[in-house]
Amino acid sequence: MTVTAPGAAGATATSTTDLDAARAALRSRLLDDGVLVDLGSPGLYGRTGVFKRVYSAVDAAEVRIHEDLDAEVLRFPPVEPLTAFERTDYIASFPDLAASISGFTGDDRTHRALLAARERGERWESFLQPADLMLTPAVCHPVYGLLSGTLPVGGRTFDILGDSFRREPSLDPMRLQAFHMHEFVHVGTPESAKQHRDGRIPGMRALLESFGLEIDVVPANDPFFGRVGQMLARNQVEQALKFEFVTPVYGQDHPWTAIGSANLHEDHFGTSFAIHTADGGVAHSACVAFGLERVTIALFAAHGTDPDAWPRSVRAALAL
Repeated sequence: MTVTAPGAAGATATSTTDLDAARAALRSRLLDDGVLVDLGSPGLYGRTGVFKRVYSAVDAAEVRIHEDLDAEVLRFPPVEPLTAFERTDYIASFPDLAASISGFTGDDRTHRALLAARERGERWESFLQPADLMLTPAVCHPVYGLLSGTLPVGGRTFDILGDSFRREPSLDPMRLQAFHMHEFVHVGTPESAKQHRDGRIPGMRALLESFGLEIDVVPANDPFFGRVGQMLARNQVEQALKFEFVTPVYGQDHPWTAIGSANLHEDHFGTSFAIHTADGGVAHSACVAFGLERVTIALFAAHGTDPDAWPRSVRAALAL
């Protein structure tokens, strides 16, 4: 595996205002040209036919390069039980990104009080009660609960596609609250997990470059919360647990944007979900993931909003 320094490392520093203007310009172009539909809340958009056409082509191309894994296909709903979510320990590291589901369980009197509050223009969500469900922040979460116990020799590998939700409203079209990840997850020994992570990076990079995108592979960290999170983030980078595929969506003078990742979880999920290898050790896991909306929007940013006018080589790589 070969990685390089972050793509923006040698770039000239520019102001946040310039970057915000670049983000606003891309957002306006996507909306004005009918690629996205504004739903009235930052980071939430409807997707039109042209978006779906490119999105589907991106996903199909990504699946093709992982066919050799012969992965088990799993698709999960966009919510997960609170009990399973708790075992991932996500709330400890990313409380600011998590979101729960609530429902109304009151009687007629409580309903009348809710309606009265609504009539007065007040917030009425306090009348709802937790439903013991969480919006899924990472599509691979549900798989680990299915693996508690002992894995077969060689471990198991999964093809997982689904909805993710992270509560981080933004007008940056590359940072959505609701989005889709396509992940290829391996659970097995420490050696097989690392091989899965490292072995997929060259092919993923080559694919993204075939789309006409400039790509760098850089060490990265997750957005851990708080002071303790700063230490976790440093450790993650120092131990080279996470790499991101980044591209200059907003130009060379701005920070490059991640559109995919390759992650080594070590024994985090193996310990949390009591998953063991055939030789009795605690299982390790790894995943490689594409942010489908991010790749798609990066293509519109790089090549324009009319796929039929894109370079022939790009359309061939996407089978458009």
